[in-house]
Amino acid sequence: VPAEPKLVLVIRIRGIIGVTPKSKKVMQLFRLRQIHNATFVRLNEATVRMLRLIEPYVTYGYPTRATVESLIYKRGFAKLSKQRIPISENEVIESGLGVKTAGAIRCTADLVHELVTVGPNFKAANNFLWPFKLTSPRGGFSSKTKLLHFMEGGEAGARGEEINKLVKRMI
Repeated sequence: VPAEPKLVLVIRIRGIIGVTPKSKKVMQLFRLRQIHNATFVRLNEATVRMLRLIEPYVTYGYPTRATVESLIYKRGFAKLSKQRIPISENEVIESGLGVKTAGAIRCTADLVHELVTVGPNFKAANNFLWPFKLTSPRGGFSSKTKLLHFMEGGEAGARGEEINKLVKRMI
């Protein structure tokens, strides 16, 4: 029996109109303030409940290591002294995370590994990353099905491994 995935990638697919205050608060906690923003979330009982609340406004699934890598290499920005700095070299990661993680995360490969395995420094690593600003997907969302749940042929809600195909179209 394969282990339950611990990491989930959440992408906001709907705007701000008609969002309930509770859903708005949950999306703020997940740092999904704009449409097409994406963040990594550790899966536990609390976050699963929060994801259920915001299901109509987001889509989420289990990213592969390749997807996490491509997101960080192509769309990765660091939060250094409250500024959005592109991750262009390993010094950016070392200066932001080297002290916080006691030298456990020094380069992009370490960062990817920490996120994929949801290791002990996951919170520091995830908080160090600015939410990913993705483009609208190539080929677009269908206007008829964007608001429906993924199981009903729509876009919103849990999509499991299919999130990787969507991210590939949005990078």
